Amino acid sequence: MSQSSDRLEPSPGADRDPQASRSSSAESTANSRSTEPILSATGLTKTYGDGDDAVEAVDGIDLEVKRGTVVGLLGPNGAGKTTTIKLLLGLIIPDAGTVRVDGTDPIDDPRASYRSVSAMLEGARNSYWRLTVRENLRFFARLADRPADADRIDALIEQVGLTAKADTTVNELSRGMKQQVSLACTLIRDTPIAFLDEPTLGLDVESSLELRRQLRDLVERESRTVVLSSHDMDVIEAVCDRVIIMNDGRIVADGTVDELVDVFQTRTYRFTLEALVPDAARRTLAERFGVDEWTERGPERSFEVALQGDAFYDLVAVLERTNCTFLGVETIEPDLADVFLEVTGGGATTDDVGSRQRHTFEGRGTGRPEESGGEPRVEHRENR
Repeated sequence: MSQSSDRLEPSPGADRDPQASRSSSAESTANSRSTEPILSATGLTKTYGDGDDAVEAVDGIDLEVKRGTVVGLLGPNGAGKTTTIKLLLGLIIPDAGTVRVDGTDPIDDPRASYRSVSAMLEGARNSYWRLTVRENLRFFARLADRPADADRIDALIEQVGLTAKADTTVNELSRGMKQQVSLACTLIRDTPIAFLDEPTLGLDVESSLELRRQLRDLVERESRTVVLSSHDMDVIEAVCDRVIIMNDGRIVADGTVDELVDVFQTRTYRFTLEALVPDAARRTLAERFGVDEWTERGPERSFEVALQGDAFYDLVAVLERTNCTFLGVETIEPDLADVFLEVTGGGATTDDVGSRQRHTFEGRGTGRPEESGGEPRVEHRENR
């Protein structure tokens, strides 16, 4: 009986460490998850009422939110912000569309989704007023199956500025302090996503400023994904990486604050000249650029004008041709409030973001502008 000469060859990877293989697989899965949006919605729609009384609160919105980003949700009353947040949380059922929260469907598998989110909702009581600040944090930590670690609780109480009130019942606190307790109760759950709906609503200026500072500090410390809805554009501008503006149930703008400001607002400049401005220059500036108001300040004359694109360089050329002595120019920067008013009034839309370039100027003009590559050297000051 002959002996077979065939030899069994080990399969590829048979000599690898099984533990290393499992570790590599887990790492690959984690990397894949980290590149996927942690929050997404497709075709999300919600209508309240029937017939002539029907109100389309959310009208087919699509969005994706990356891990670790802070997204601001802006819009006038009735724009659909709170309904959108409740749809993303699975608190109300959409008429159409899908939602994914950290890879899960909040309607089909709410328990799995709720492990990934915490929320501070406007109009809801987000803490128990008969409990102390410390007791509230301990309760909400345990409710989320998180350890009610005393050091973690104390650290969070300190971060929201309530150390002196830690053992005070919530009903004894001011409205601003109650909001800070609500924020702490939201964050104690240590979820990867936090929804904050109108966190500064009803606060006085001082309390709003303090809460804004705490939000930015907490966002930087916690490195979690935050969706923040607010009417307070200063809060959005100070805290958020990205801004989504809603109007009539639709997303009408989406981008960074700088991108939106760059697109939705014509840039305004203040030009300063020596006092002697020829009549020909004044006439041309009035006819071509609408300059009809001048400010006199000692030996200087100045005017403000809104310009787009190459109109800036056209105006500078007029000053040169009419022998004006050009001293400098300031860029008067628009802010997020200007963008909000323009876009909710029917201005540009999301598709325009990034389609225009921002003009930047460097150097200081001392006399007539130098011709260097067609760009004047001017004084650049930003007024916010």
